[in-house]
Formats: sequence, C-alpha cells, structure tokens
Amino acid sequence: MSKDAVLKAIADEGVEYVDIRFTDPRGKLQHVTVVSDLVDEDFLDEGFMFDGSSIAGWKSIEASDMKLMPDTNSIYMDPFYAEKTLAIHCSVVEPDTGEHYERDPRGTAEKAEAYLKSSGIGDVSYWGPEAEFFVFDDVRYSVEMNKVSYQVDAQDAAWNTDTEYEMGNTGHRPGVKGGYFPVNPLDDAQDLRSEMLSTMKRMGMKVDKHHHEVATCQHELGLIFGTLVEQADHLQKYKYVIHNVAHAYGKSATFMPKPIYGDNGTGMHVNMSIWKDGKPLFAGDKYADLSQEAIYYIGGILKHAKTLNAFTNPSTNSYKRLIPGFEAPVLRAYSARNRSGCVRIPWTESPKAKRVEARFPDPSANPYLAFSALLMAGLDGIKNKIDPGEAMDKNLYDLPAEELQGIPTVCASLREALECLEADHDFLLAGDVFTKDQIQGYLNLKWEEVYAYEHTPHPIEFKMYYSC
Repeated sequence: MSKDAVLKAIADEGVEYVDIRFTDPRGKLQHVTVVSDLVDEDFLDEGFMFDGSSIAGWKSIEASDMKLMPDTNSIYMDPFYAEKTLAIHCSVVEPDTGEHYERDPRGTAEKAEAYLKSSGIGDVSYWGPEAEFFVFDDVRYSVEMNKVSYQVDAQDAAWNTDTEYEMGNTGHRPGVKGGYFPVNPLDDAQDLRSEMLSTMKRMGMKVDKHHHEVATCQHELGLIFGTLVEQADHLQKYKYVIHNVAHAYGKSATFMPKPIYGDNGTGMHVNMSIWKDGKPLFAGDKYADLSQEAIYYIGGILKHAKTLNAFTNPSTNSYKRLIPGFEAPVLRAYSARNRSGCVRIPWTESPKAKRVEARFPDPSANPYLAFSALLMAGLDGIKNKIDPGEAMDKNLYDLPAEELQGIPTVCASLREALECLEADHDFLLAGDVFTKDQIQGYLNLKWEEVYAYEHTPHPIEFKMYYSC
C-alpha cells in the first residue's frame, strides 16, 4: 500500500490515533500510540524515534536512540480500542545510518527474505503456521520466596465433571485427550472461536477454519499461508486477537506449550515452501513427490534441529511438551505417512501445495526469528546437499527401545538448546541475516530464564523430597 493510500485511509475512516507496533526479542508485540494529525508523508518516510534501552535485550542507556519505520503494507484497524485506531507494524533501524538494527526480529525476517532471493535458490517462501492455544476461566500463580504455585480452572475442563455450580453442572465436556472434534455442547467454545476468526477476517487476515483441539480447554484457528514477514506479522495479530477476544469474554488465553499436566501440550506446526520463477521448488519426483531440493531442505532442518529449538521452542515450558515416549515430535526423522517425526510431508494432489511441515515448534516462539531460522537451516541443507537419510514410514511411537536409540532427538531442555545455539550457528550468519551480536543478546535473555527456572524450588520437589 502506498503512503498516499495510508493517509487517505486515515482521513476516510476518521482515524483518531495510529498505533505503531514492533516486536521485542522474546516475541511480545509492543506499541506506541500517536495522534493521527501527526501522521503525514514525512512521518511515514522518516519514522518515529524511541528509547530502545527500555526493551529487554536491546540497547544500553548510552546508545538508546532507535527509530521505528512503518511498513505501509501492514496496516489494519484495531478492533479493540474505543477510539478509532489504525495499527501498523514497524521494523527498527539505526537512526544515523538507516540500516536494520541487528537485534530487531522483524528486520531479521526481512533480511531472510532478501537472502533467499540473493541465493538464487528461490524467489519467495511461503509459511503456514498452525498455532494452538488454551483458554481458561481463572488463572492464578505465585512465585515468592516461601510459595511457588499455580492453578488454572475452566468450566469446560475435564476435571470439573463433579464440580457443583449454582446453576447446575450440565456434564457435557470433553475428557482428557478427548477434545478432537466433538460438536456442542461438548465443545462449548464455538462462538468464542468464531468471533476470534471473524475479527481476524475483518482485520484483513487470511483465515479458513477453527476447531477444538485434543486437550481439554485447547483450541486452534486456521491461517492461510503467506510470505515470511507477512505471515509473522499475521501470527502476531493472531495472538493479539485471541488474547483480546478471550479477555472480552471474561476468559484468559495462553500460548504456553504445557500449561496443564497429563494432557496434550500446545504446538505450532509450521508449513514451508519455496517458489522460483513462479514454480513450486519443492514439487518433484523423489520421495512423496518432493524435489531433491526439498529433500535437502529437510536435511538442513534435521541437522540443525537442536539449534533451531532455541528459536522454535524458546521457553523452559516448551520441553514439558517435547518428551520422548509420548505423542510429541521429538525424533529427528521425516515421513509422509505419519505425524510422529519432526518433519512431515502433508499429502496433496497439487504440486503447488507441495510443502514441508516442521512439527516440533510451539507458539511461545518469536515468529520472525523462528521462521527465519527454519529458512536458514533449510537453505543450508540445499546449499550443502545435506542428505536426511531414508524416510521413516513406520509409527515411531511404537518402535522398540533398541530401534529408538538409533534415531536422534531434539533438545530435552532450553539449557541444551542454548548450548547447541552457542556451538552451531554459522548457518544463521549467512548473508548477515542473523549476527553474532544478535545471537549473543538473545542467548543472554534466554539464559536469564533458564537460571530463574533452575534456581526456583518446584512443588513436585516437596512431594518427592520433603520427608527424605
């Protein structure tokens, strides 16, 4: 969209405010709101100055000036504010040079798209994330020196079959691992999800479906594929809408991978494809009708999977989902026939829809960094012709222990993922997509989370050890 079109939209819609939004290294959407009278062609050309030292993992106080550069293709009307507000996503640049700020996640995604083109491998990549989430009615937690606890509750939760309610208990609710796909009244979130999806559609997002997921209180909405930066922007809007619609219903949505014990965790399967000269690069005559380039792309992802975990599974909570022996995609294998490995090739009749699906990511990820890292790993596989080996077309969950020992796995903890990122990140530095400074800054942030987690007593430890 041109600058003139943006300014015309502000005038035609009677916009009072413009919300300029950016994403911090951890993946949280941030914003500054300005009066629409101040938004003119110069504003869109020159950007908005702000203090980068207040963002965790960014600049120090002595070099804090940074600039937000609006992307005029990303505008949408915010549906949650009382005053009419136009939102626009921004990348962060250095004010003196106009160059990308190297720790800006959105800037990294822009560089990843540019690197793909410069590599000659492809012109454009397409991304289709499938992000699950939980919805609760009540969430309480405490981390004090003498108390560490959490509690979640929801009327439709499996554990409330015998709870006494003032208006009575209807008894209709999915059981543990029983949420895929019963109709109402077992699924009582139809209207909630429909409003979420309708809100996204009004915001210009490409959506297609919604449904209850396997776990109690777990849901998913469908995003139609888009280019890397575009789809990362849309995933940020996806989270924003889900949080706010749930909040309007008096509920609380979370993208934590494992907020409850004993039921399925939350993943974010990521579908990827590359096109060149208007043709799908991943369609061919190899395994599952993939091209040789697609096979090598899978090889890059499997080779670098443990490094990727630092971006695709960036929370300590992520590894309570990625546990061997359960229905979690922890094995570094690929297949078109089952969903038990790290990488799946979804079935399709159309070469245009031929794609590769990474199944280990989760929605606690910063989408700009996660998508960029996946692309860089795949491109490294193509450039270096990394062979992923034979596909595993058997049910990996049912393999005997001796066979399982021969299949490598993803990381078992965030600590391990960070150690792997420290040891294996050269492929991310190609084309200056990621930089050493950016990776070190990200590591510093994530090590803080690891230390906080490892240094805090857990209630299960009292159960196991208090009377020892």
